[in-house]
Amino acid sequence: MIVFIDDRPIRITGPKAAALLESSTDYDHIIDARLEALRPDSLLGHVLILNATPIMVEKLIQLLNSTKLLDLHSVTLVAVDKKAAEERLKSLFKIVKAAGGVVFKGEKMLLMFRRGKWDLPKGKLDEGEKSRMAAEREVEEETGVKVSVEERVCTTWHTYTMNGSRVLKRTKWYLMTCRDESHMMPQAEEDIERLEWVDRREAQRLLTNSFSSIRFVIDAVYEGEKEV
Repeated sequence: MIVFIDDRPIRITGPKAAALLESSTDYDHIIDARLEALRPDSLLGHVLILNATPIMVEKLIQLLNSTKLLDLHSVTLVAVDKKAAEERLKSLFKIVKAAGGVVFKGEKMLLMFRRGKWDLPKGKLDEGEKSRMAAEREVEEETGVKVSVEERVCTTWHTYTMNGSRVLKRTKWYLMTCRDESHMMPQAEEDIERLEWVDRREAQRLLTNSFSSIRFVIDAVYEGEKEV
């Protein structure tokens, strides 16, 4: 599970990954939760936390919410009990379910420009609605493009604050093919300013002005990575 908090990836893995991660040189700091407490001054660069417990996960979230950790880039937690750690994290937020799509027309994908960032079409599920149906509906509402929905690409989790409440949004992403773009138009009510069909190279350039979670989705499309 990867959660994007303040656009930074927080990854929770199980103990089977520990041997590989401990030998990695990709981390600036390695913390063993059995031996030391979690402190703001240890959260710098890319951080690996070993033997993480649900309490450690909650402490990390509290620090992220209360402290400006400007030099923190990512955190990977190797949890003693991965499921328990994930459940503790989810319990700290109100869960909102959403779905979205990566739409292709040949070799080009559809990007939208909204609120100063390049983004992908997505939105919340209606009551009783399945993710696959919601993804198709949201794409058509936000872009006017009719699509065929194919396989699921990945699931992302990201946090934000709404009306004083901490929200964790789960978004299921689907690969889609354009069937009809004759009514393509950005949905102004959702502050969408532009829609663009772009190739992979142009997408990479534009998505430097986007969110880490959106870049994660695009990487999953091209690399075949699936993160649930």
